[in-house]
Amino acid sequence: MSKPILLLVDGSSYLYRAYHAMPDLRGPEGVPTGAIHGMVAMMKRLRDQVAAEHAVCVFDAKGPTFRDEWYPEYKAQRAPMPDALREQIAPIHEVVKLLGWPILEVPGIEADDAIGTLARVAAEAGHAVVVSTGDKDLAQLVTPDITLINTMNKVGPQAAAQQPPEGARNSPWGGPAVDCETLDIPGVIASAG
Repeated sequence: MSKPILLLVDGSSYLYRAYHAMPDLRGPEGVPTGAIHGMVAMMKRLRDQVAAEHAVCVFDAKGPTFRDEWYPEYKAQRAPMPDALREQIAPIHEVVKLLGWPILEVPGIEADDAIGTLARVAAEAGHAVVVSTGDKDLAQLVTPDITLINTMNKVGPQAAAQQPPEGARNSPWGGPAVDCETLDIPGVIASAG
């Protein structure tokens, strides 16, 4: 008997990708809609590509995280979210729900922290877990029961799940580890708890 599949979608990664992949589409009153259109297409395509018994789309919650307290310079070099994307977040959440996806936001942690926890717990409970993201940091989750897919590349989801991520190597605990040159040390330390 095969294991039930839990599909975890990195909604925060998806919304940025949708925003940057789409032209600056606007509604009649000038409200930005490009990321919304992109997100709808991405979520529909993923549902068609991965047959899962359980699925959830995980987003970053508003506000600071524990990493901000532990390491004040965390993401200091990152540009702020564009206003045109920020205006689309609430509608994106709504449309994802209308497409039938449950949404999860956990205050005080980022989406990838929630995804990592859910993936580990579900795998230990006997599920096969598929994580859909463009975030290479999540490659450290990969085990025989947890696969990582990137539906935005040219490789289909089945092949993508079986290929080691670019820059990955085997770690002492069995899964791939991100190459030290690209490793977010404060993020890794924070996620190690």
